[in-house]
Amino acid sequence: MEKIKNVKEFVEKLDAAKKVNPKDLSSDQDLTIGIMNLISIEEHLMFSGAKTGKHEFYDLIDEVREQRKQMMQKIIPSYEGEVWCISKHLLAASMRLFEVGTKALAAGDKDGAYDLFDRSYGLYCIFWGLNMGMINGGTDVKWVKTKNKPAAAAAPRAVQKNKGEKNAEGAGKMSRLKHWVKNAVNCCIE
Repeated sequence: MEKIKNVKEFVEKLDAAKKVNPKDLSSDQDLTIGIMNLISIEEHLMFSGAKTGKHEFYDLIDEVREQRKQMMQKIIPSYEGEVWCISKHLLAASMRLFEVGTKALAAGDKDGAYDLFDRSYGLYCIFWGLNMGMINGGTDVKWVKTKNKPAAAAAPRAVQKNKGEKNAEGAGKMSRLKHWVKNAVNCCIE
Protein backbone atom coordinates (compact mmCIF):
# COMPACT_ATOMS: atom_id res chain seq x y z
CA MET A 1 0.00 0.00 0.00
CA GLU A 2 1.26 3.44 -0.98
CA LYS A 3 2.05 5.81 1.87
CA ILE A 4 0.20 9.16 1.77
CA LYS A 5 2.70 12.04 1.86
CA ASN A 6 0.59 14.92 3.19
CA VAL A 7 -2.85 15.99 4.39
CA LYS A 8 -3.82 17.50 1.04
CA GLU A 9 -3.17 14.20 -0.74
CA PHE A 10 -5.15 12.34 1.96
CA VAL A 11 -8.16 14.66 1.57
CA GLU A 12 -8.04 14.36 -2.23
CA LYS A 13 -7.96 10.55 -2.06
CA LEU A 14 -10.80 10.50 0.47
CA ASP A 15 -12.94 12.83 -1.67
CA ALA A 16 -12.27 10.74 -4.77
CA ALA A 17 -13.28 7.56 -2.96
CA LYS A 18 -16.57 9.07 -1.76
CA LYS A 19 -17.84 10.00 -5.19
CA VAL A 20 -20.06 7.48 -6.98
CA ASN A 21 -19.69 9.55 -10.14
CA PRO A 22 -16.81 11.79 -11.24
CA LYS A 23 -19.18 14.76 -11.21
CA ASP A 24 -19.75 16.15 -7.70
CA LEU A 25 -23.46 15.45 -7.54
CA SER A 26 -23.83 16.31 -3.88
CA SER A 27 -22.91 19.95 -4.53
CA ASP A 28 -24.92 19.91 -7.74
CA GLN A 29 -27.96 18.65 -5.85
CA ASP A 30 -27.72 21.63 -3.51
CA LEU A 31 -27.31 23.87 -6.54
CA THR A 32 -30.45 22.45 -8.20
CA ILE A 33 -32.48 23.33 -5.10
CA GLY A 34 -31.09 26.86 -5.35
CA ILE A 35 -32.03 26.97 -9.04
CA MET A 36 -35.56 25.80 -8.20
CA ASN A 37 -35.87 28.68 -5.77
CA LEU A 38 -34.52 31.19 -8.30
CA ILE A 39 -37.17 30.01 -10.78
CA SER A 40 -39.81 30.47 -8.08
CA ILE A 41 -38.49 33.96 -7.32
CA GLU A 42 -38.85 34.88 -11.01
CA GLU A 43 -42.47 33.70 -10.92
CA HIS A 44 -43.25 35.51 -7.66
CA LEU A 45 -41.76 38.76 -8.97
CA MET A 46 -44.01 38.57 -12.02
CA PHE A 47 -47.15 37.88 -9.96
CA SER A 48 -46.22 40.56 -7.41
CA GLY A 49 -45.77 43.09 -10.20
CA ALA A 50 -49.11 42.13 -11.73
CA LYS A 51 -51.00 42.14 -8.42
CA THR A 52 -49.56 45.42 -7.12
CA GLY A 53 -49.04 47.27 -10.38
CA LYS A 54 -45.48 48.10 -9.25
CA HIS A 55 -43.01 47.70 -12.10
CA GLU A 56 -40.13 47.50 -9.62
CA PHE A 57 -40.98 43.81 -9.22
CA TYR A 58 -40.76 43.28 -12.99
CA ASP A 59 -37.45 45.10 -13.09
CA LEU A 60 -35.88 42.55 -10.73
CA ILE A 61 -36.85 39.56 -12.90
CA ASP A 62 -33.96 40.00 -15.33
CA GLU A 63 -31.35 40.09 -12.55
CA VAL A 64 -32.73 36.94 -10.91
CA ARG A 65 -33.04 35.23 -14.31
CA GLU A 66 -29.39 36.02 -15.09
CA GLN A 67 -28.28 34.47 -11.80
CA ARG A 68 -30.43 31.40 -12.50
CA LYS A 69 -28.87 31.02 -15.97
CA GLN A 70 -25.35 31.27 -14.52
CA MET A 71 -26.13 28.61 -11.92
CA MET A 72 -27.71 26.31 -14.51
CA GLN A 73 -24.56 26.58 -16.65
CA LYS A 74 -22.62 25.02 -13.77
CA ILE A 75 -24.75 21.89 -14.03
CA ILE A 76 -25.58 21.95 -17.74
CA PRO A 77 -22.47 23.36 -19.45
CA SER A 78 -23.40 21.88 -22.84
CA TYR A 79 -26.56 20.34 -24.23
CA GLU A 80 -28.33 19.45 -27.43
CA GLY A 81 -31.81 20.28 -28.63
CA GLU A 82 -34.03 21.73 -25.93
CA VAL A 83 -32.38 19.99 -22.97
CA TRP A 84 -31.69 23.36 -21.30
CA CYS A 85 -35.33 24.44 -21.40
CA ILE A 86 -36.62 20.96 -20.54
CA SER A 87 -34.26 20.93 -17.55
CA LYS A 88 -35.50 24.30 -16.32
CA HIS A 89 -39.12 23.19 -16.57
CA LEU A 90 -38.40 19.84 -14.88
CA LEU A 91 -36.89 21.68 -11.91
CA ALA A 92 -39.72 24.22 -11.83
CA ALA A 93 -42.42 21.53 -12.00
CA SER A 94 -40.64 19.46 -9.35
CA MET A 95 -40.56 22.44 -7.00
CA ARG A 96 -44.22 23.31 -7.62
CA LEU A 97 -45.42 19.75 -7.01
CA PHE A 98 -43.39 19.68 -3.81
CA GLU A 99 -44.99 22.93 -2.65
CA VAL A 100 -48.51 21.68 -3.45
CA GLY A 101 -47.64 18.46 -1.62
CA THR A 102 -46.62 20.35 1.51
CA LYS A 103 -49.93 22.24 1.42
CA ALA A 104 -51.83 18.94 1.04
CA LEU A 105 -49.88 17.50 3.98
CA ALA A 106 -50.70 20.56 6.13
CA ALA A 107 -54.38 20.14 5.17
CA GLY A 108 -54.31 16.53 6.38
CA ASP A 109 -54.34 14.90 2.93
CA LYS A 110 -51.40 12.56 3.49
CA ASP A 111 -52.13 10.28 0.52
CA GLY A 112 -52.41 13.25 -1.84
CA ALA A 113 -49.23 14.75 -0.40
CA TYR A 114 -47.28 11.51 -0.71
CA ASP A 115 -48.39 11.15 -4.34
CA LEU A 116 -47.28 14.72 -5.12
CA PHE A 117 -43.95 14.20 -3.36
CA ASP A 118 -43.35 11.03 -5.38
CA ARG A 119 -44.21 12.83 -8.62
CA SER A 120 -41.97 15.76 -7.65
CA TYR A 121 -39.07 13.41 -7.00
CA GLY A 122 -39.79 11.59 -10.26
CA LEU A 123 -39.42 14.82 -12.23
CA TYR A 124 -36.22 15.57 -10.33
CA CYS A 125 -34.88 12.15 -11.29
CA ILE A 126 -35.76 12.76 -14.94
CA PHE A 127 -33.75 16.00 -14.71
CA TRP A 128 -30.70 14.04 -13.50
CA GLY A 129 -31.21 11.22 -15.98
CA LEU A 130 -31.38 13.71 -18.83
CA ASN A 131 -28.35 15.70 -17.72
CA MET A 132 -26.16 12.73 -16.80
CA GLY A 133 -26.71 11.14 -20.21
CA MET A 134 -28.75 8.23 -18.88
CA ILE A 135 -31.75 8.88 -21.08
CA ASN A 136 -31.26 8.17 -24.72
CA GLY A 137 -33.72 8.55 -27.57
CA GLY A 138 -34.53 4.85 -27.54
CA THR A 139 -37.00 2.84 -25.56
CA ASP A 140 -35.09 2.26 -22.35
CA VAL A 141 -33.17 4.08 -19.66
CA LYS A 142 -29.56 3.03 -19.75
CA TRP A 143 -26.19 4.31 -18.66
CA VAL A 144 -24.59 5.97 -21.65
CA LYS A 145 -20.79 6.20 -21.57
CA THR A 146 -19.29 9.29 -23.20
CA LYS A 147 -15.84 10.83 -23.24
CA ASN A 148 -17.01 13.60 -20.90
CA LYS A 149 -19.08 11.45 -18.55
CA PRO A 150 -17.38 8.15 -17.72
CA ALA A 151 -19.66 5.72 -15.96
CA ALA A 152 -18.84 4.70 -12.44
CA ALA A 153 -18.39 0.97 -11.95
CA ALA A 154 -21.62 0.61 -9.97
CA ALA A 155 -23.77 2.78 -12.23
CA PRO A 156 -24.86 0.17 -14.79
CA ARG A 157 -26.03 -2.18 -12.04
CA ALA A 158 -27.96 0.65 -10.42
CA VAL A 159 -30.15 1.15 -13.46
CA GLN A 160 -30.69 -2.41 -14.60
CA LYS A 161 -34.27 -3.56 -14.78
CA ASN A 162 -35.28 -5.75 -11.86
CA LYS A 163 -37.02 -9.05 -12.58
CA GLY A 164 -40.77 -8.61 -12.67
CA GLU A 165 -40.54 -4.82 -12.80
CA LYS A 166 -43.40 -3.29 -14.73
CA ASN A 167 -42.58 -1.33 -17.84
CA ALA A 168 -46.07 0.05 -18.46
CA GLU A 169 -46.10 3.77 -19.15
CA GLY A 170 -42.46 4.21 -18.15
CA ALA A 171 -42.89 2.91 -14.58
CA GLY A 172 -39.79 0.74 -14.96
CA LYS A 173 -37.72 3.60 -16.34
CA MET A 174 -38.77 5.91 -13.55
CA SER A 175 -38.03 3.26 -10.96
CA ARG A 176 -34.52 2.78 -12.33
CA LEU A 177 -33.89 6.54 -12.47
CA LYS A 178 -35.07 6.96 -8.88
CA HIS A 179 -32.84 4.09 -7.78
CA TRP A 180 -29.83 5.59 -9.54
CA VAL A 181 -30.41 9.10 -8.14
CA LYS A 182 -30.93 7.67 -4.66
CA ASN A 183 -27.50 6.02 -4.82
CA ALA A 184 -25.54 8.60 -6.82
CA VAL A 185 -26.91 11.97 -5.72
CA ASN A 186 -26.19 11.99 -2.04
CA CYS A 187 -26.29 15.43 -0.43
CA CYS A 188 -24.81 14.05 2.78
CA ILE A 189 -21.43 13.24 1.24
CA GLU A 190 -19.01 16.07 1.94
